[in-house]
Amino acid sequence: MKLARKLTLALVFGVFLVLALSAYVQIRREAKTFENDVQRDHHAMGRALAAAITGVWRTEGPARALRLVEDANERERQVDLRWVWLDEQADDAHRPQLAPELLVPVSRGEAVVHRLPREDADVLVTCVPVPVTGDRVGALELSESLAGARRTTHGMILNTAVTTAALTLVCGLLATSLGVGLVGRPMRTLIDQARRIGAGDLSRRLSLRQEDEIGELGREMDAMCDRLAAANRKLESEAVERLAALQQLRHAERLATVGKLASGIAHELGAPLQVIVGRARMLVDGDVTGEEVPANGQIILEQSQRMTQIIRQLLDFARRRSAEKQETPLRSVIHSTFVMLRPLAEKQGVTMVQEGDTPELVVHADAEQLQQALTNVVVNAIQAMPSGGTLAVGLRAERASPPADQGGAEGDYVALSVRDEGQGIPADVLEHIFEPFFTTKPVGEGTGLGLSVAYGIIKEHGGWIHVDSRAGSGSRFTMMLPRGNS
Repeated sequence: MKLARKLTLALVFGVFLVLALSAYVQIRREAKTFENDVQRDHHAMGRALAAAITGVWRTEGPARALRLVEDANERERQVDLRWVWLDEQADDAHRPQLAPELLVPVSRGEAVVHRLPREDADVLVTCVPVPVTGDRVGALELSESLAGARRTTHGMILNTAVTTAALTLVCGLLATSLGVGLVGRPMRTLIDQARRIGAGDLSRRLSLRQEDEIGELGREMDAMCDRLAAANRKLESEAVERLAALQQLRHAERLATVGKLASGIAHELGAPLQVIVGRARMLVDGDVTGEEVPANGQIILEQSQRMTQIIRQLLDFARRRSAEKQETPLRSVIHSTFVMLRPLAEKQGVTMVQEGDTPELVVHADAEQLQQALTNVVVNAIQAMPSGGTLAVGLRAERASPPADQGGAEGDYVALSVRDEGQGIPADVLEHIFEPFFTTKPVGEGTGLGLSVAYGIIKEHGGWIHVDSRAGSGSRFTMMLPRGNS
C-alpha cells in the first residue's frame, strides 16, 4: 500500500499544482484585461469629452464648458469626471490627484494613466489634456475605483479554489482506488509470495490476471517457483545419491581396514585356538581326570569367549548402519579403538599409549563414525612407522575458532590428537592428504580413502582436522570436535 499511497499523493499534488498555476495565470490575465478595458474606456470617453469641452469653451465660454463636465459626471455612475488645472493657481476643487511630476506629459498634450493605491480598493486615474484658450493648462481627470475588479478577482479565486479542490478530491479518490486495485493489492500478494518462497514453500501459485508489468512479474515468480521446485527435487535426489556414495566409500574403507587388521587378528585368535585345541585334546585322550576336567573346561570357555569378543568387535566395525548422534564420551571411543588395533600395532612393532591422564570429555556425535575416523587416522600413523615406535593419543578441552575456509564463531571444542614418530609428511604431499584416493603407498597397500573419510566424518560433526608435520619429525593429527553438554 505504500507505493499506491505515494503514487496517489504524487498524482494529487501534480493535479493541484497544474490547476493552481492555471488559475493563477487566468486570474492575472483577467485582472489585466479588466484594467486594460478600463483604460481604453477612459481614453475614449476622455478624448470624446475633451473635444466637446474644447468646442463649447470656444463658442460658449468656460462656464458652459465646466458645466458640461459636471453634467457628464452626474450621468456617469462608475467614472468620476473632474476638470483640473495643471498650474499652481488651481484651487482644491480643481487640483489633480496625481503628483505634478506625473503630469508633465499632460502639459505636452499626452494622456496619462496611473494607478493610485487606496485602503479599500485602488483607483485608476486617467488625465486627458484639453486644449483651451488662455495661459493656463487644463485637463479632464477620469478616476474609477477598481473595487469591482477586486470583487471579480475574489470571486474567480473562490470559484477556482472550489473547482481545484473538487477536481483534486476526485482525482485523489480515483487514484487511490486504482492504486489499491492495480498496485497495492497485487504488490501485497507478490510480497506474501516472496516471503513464502523465502520460507521454502514453493507449492502456492499466484492468480494475477493483470496484463501489465505486475502481472508479468507474478507469472515470472510462478515460473521461478516451478524451476526452484524442480531444482530442489534434483538436489534432493543428488544429495541422496551422494550420501549413498559416501556411505559406500566409508564402508569400503572399513572393509579395507578390516583387511589390514586380518593378520593381527589371526595372530590374536591363534593363541586362544592353540589353548582350546590343547585342552580339548587332553580331555579327549583322558590325560586329565577328576577335578582337572572342570578346570580345563573353564579354560576352554574363557578362550572361546575371548575369540567371540574379538570377532564381534571386528564385525561391528565392518557392519554398515545409519548415523545415531548422541552424547558420546571420547575416552570409551579411544579404548575401543586401542583394543581393536593393538594386534596390528604389535605386529608392526608400534606401542600405543595415551598421553597424560585422559579426561572424561563428551561430544554429541555418532560413536561408531568417530571410531571409524579415529581408526583410520591411527592405522595411517601405524603404517607411517614401518620400523616401529610410539603412537600417542591425547584428549583435551580447548577454546578455538574454526579455520577460515569453514567459518564460524569461537567456541568450546575437544581436541583429539594422534601423534606418531614416523618420517613426517613432505609439504608438497601435505596439501593433498585429505583428497579422495590420494595415496603415497605402493599399489595394493592403500585405497587413499582413509584420511578422506575421516575428514568427512569430522566435518559432518561440525569440526575439522589440523595436521602438524615436518619431514623427519613425525606427524600430529588433531581432530577438533564441538564439545557436548555433559
